Amino acid sequence: MTAVLSDDYARFGLAPDVVAEWEDGARTDGSAGSYEWWYFDAHLDDGAKVVVVFMNKDLGAANSPLSPQLRVNLELPDGTTSNHVLAIPAAQWSAERGRTDVRMGPGNRFSGSDLRTYRIQAAAGSLSVDFTLTASVPAWRPTTGHMLFGPDGRLEFNWLPAVPQGTVTGSYTLDGVRHGATGVGYHDHNWGNVGLQKIIHDWYWGRGQAGPYTVIASFITGVEKYGFAEIPIFMLARDGRIIADDPAKTRFEREGVYRDPKTGKPVAAVVRYTYVDGPDTYVVTFDRKRDLVRNPLTTDLPWLKRAAARLARFDGAYLRFAGLLTIAHHRDGRLVEQATDDAIWELMYFGHARG
Repeated sequence: MTAVLSDDYARFGLAPDVVAEWEDGARTDGSAGSYEWWYFDAHLDDGAKVVVVFMNKDLGAANSPLSPQLRVNLELPDGTTSNHVLAIPAAQWSAERGRTDVRMGPGNRFSGSDLRTYRIQAAAGSLSVDFTLTASVPAWRPTTGHMLFGPDGRLEFNWLPAVPQGTVTGSYTLDGVRHGATGVGYHDHNWGNVGLQKIIHDWYWGRGQAGPYTVIASFITGVEKYGFAEIPIFMLARDGRIIADDPAKTRFEREGVYRDPKTGKPVAAVVRYTYVDGPDTYVVTFDRKRDLVRNPLTTDLPWLKRAAARLARFDGAYLRFAGLLTIAHHRDGRLVEQATDDAIWELMYFGHARG
């Protein structure tokens, strides 16, 4: 074993076809050697886009003690962005184990009930949000959701899309001005027991909706130590019912690759997932139109840690894109349905650029 998406349900106490509420509760204790975060994003009907992340420590800092971070990002319809990262004292962090109830600092809470209804309340800098997310596509995970690395499979990166798609109501407040909002949202939950930079070289990840379809798609590449092993992840739902989620039937392609001048990373202008299931072929295309974020991962570190990262030759980067998502359904080679809409996706790069 080098890097696999595990299907050993018994090992993790999971049911193959049912996601239980406890799975979206705390899966770690925040101690050194682990990390965990709860993620929410929303595309609002007024054209704004929101991302909120409750993290018990930085992405690559599994060996650090509990050091919570709150991330709140807003892009307004005119393209103006408001991005905030707030460090929270460890004593002000709590996360329930049997259900989703994460609290960090005064007034910041990520809570849920029965994997159906969530409330996300967060404030950082001049930006605050208060949203309710109600699932319209059931909770799902790629097999067990556990990606295992190493000869004994003891190194883990784990992923649970608790709300692949849902309706959003609530508000965001910027510079003291409140904006009521509705839209479409998503929530997932990640945790692990090894720093991501030690097991993962890079990943593309995106989600979105177009017409009657909802898609979650990712392509994860392991580090050189694990042979740059590739782990595709794909879920497609139509009218709220999952119709495709077998990674063995998924092919991933990059087109128009260029080197981003700020981060130095190779970036695909187009990423495409093709899913073939008998006579049916689904083609999901993310076509980049603009950049939302282009940050070296050292940007958010204190100056001393930035210096240490440079000495260690760490040059990870995070890029987020906005563009068009197109989902096409072909049967026996004939196009039978196609839909296009706006979407956001990302490229996370922990390793050095290859080639």
